[in-house]
Amino acid sequence: MGGISKSQVSRLCEEIDERVKTFLEPPIEGDWPYLWIDATYVKVRQNGRIVSVAVTIAVAVNTDGRREVLGMDIGASEAETFWIEFLRKLKRRGLAGVKLVISDAHEGIKAAVSKVFRATWQRCRVHFMRNALAHAGRSGRRVVSAFIATAFAQDDAGAAKAQWRQVADQVRPKLPKLATLLDEVEEDVLAFMTFPKEHRAKIHSTNPLERLNGEIKRRTEVVGIFPNSAGRFGSSAATRRDTMASGCTASSSLTTSRTTCSTPPACRSIAALGAPRPTARRQRARPRPGRPRPR
Repeated sequence: MGGISKSQVSRLCEEIDERVKTFLEPPIEGDWPYLWIDATYVKVRQNGRIVSVAVTIAVAVNTDGRREVLGMDIGASEAETFWIEFLRKLKRRGLAGVKLVISDAHEGIKAAVSKVFRATWQRCRVHFMRNALAHAGRSGRRVVSAFIATAFAQDDAGAAKAQWRQVADQVRPKLPKLATLLDEVEEDVLAFMTFPKEHRAKIHSTNPLERLNGEIKRRTEVVGIFPNSAGRFGSSAATRRDTMASGCTASSSLTTSRTTCSTPPACRSIAALGAPRPTARRQRARPRPGRPRPR
C-alpha cells in the first residue's frame, strides 16, 4: 500500500489552514459579560531550534449563558504588549459588554485588561489560595484555608471585605507575610463578590478554562513538536470551538455546567473529551481450583 504523496500533504495543510483562519476571524456579536483568558505552552520548531511558545485562549459567556471560545493566538511570551494586542483583536472583531475578566495573577494580563476594557479584573481564587497556603506552613494550611473561606461565604461584597480584614488581623502576629498578601490582593480576589450571587461559583476562578487547556495539551502531546507556530496548532482549539458553538447551549443562570445538545451524537462525543475517566471497579480475585479460599 503506497504512502501519502507531497501533494496530498500540502492539500490537507491548506484545508487545515483555511479552517483555522475561519476559526480565528469570525465576527463576535452581542454582549459577553464574563471573559476568561489564560495561556499554555507548546513546543514548536523555529529556524532549526525547538522553542516553547505561549498559546493564549479566550473563553467568554454571553448574556444568554452561552459559553464559547472566542479567540486564540500564539506569541513568544506573555508580555503586556502581546496581551494588549490579543485583547484588541477581540475588540475589533466585536467583543463588547465585558464586565469581568478572570485570569491568573499575571501583571501583563492585568495591565492589558485595564487598557483595553473598562472591566473589573478577577484574580483566580484557586491560584491565590495556592500562593496563600505557601505562607501558612504545612501544619497551618487547613486552618488558614478555613479562615479565608469564611470571607468567600459572605452574602455581599461589604461583608466579605470586613471578614477578609478580620482574617488578616488574626493571622498577622504569627504569619505576617500571609497578612501582607491578604492586604495586597483584597480587591482583586474579592472582585467577583460584586456580581450576582448565582454566578459567583463560576466566575471566581479560571477553572472553566483549565479543562480546555488540559484538552489542548492532551491533543498537542500527540504531535510533540509542531513544525511551525502557524495555524496547524489551531485545529485543536477550532474543534472545541465548533462543538461549543453548534448545538450546545449552557445554562443561562451559569449555575450549572451541564449542556443541552440539539445534535446529540456529535456533541456527546466532544463533550466527553476532558471529562474524568470512569474508574474501573476492582474485581475480587477468584481462588484457583484446588486451593482453599483465603480467610
